[in-house]
Amino acid sequence: MNETDIIEKLLEGDEEFKQMYFEHRELDEVVKSLEEKESQTLDDEVEVKRLKKIKLSLKDRIEARIHEFKNK
Repeated sequence: MNETDIIEKLLEGDEEFKQMYFEHRELDEVVKSLEEKESQTLDDEVEVKRLKKIKLSLKDRIEARIHEFKNK
């Protein structure tokens, strides 16, 4: 079973994983839109850094859950 299959299984049966996965994707879109602004304010830059830290934390938790599933 490859990683894509595992993600699909977890999205179907694990509400916490599903929430983390979609929150990560939403944050990705917000970060992209802030980074694409023509003139970023200091507040924008700080917000991008904050959101990226949250995304990284979510990514680590998502990868840990995938690893747990692989090792069942």
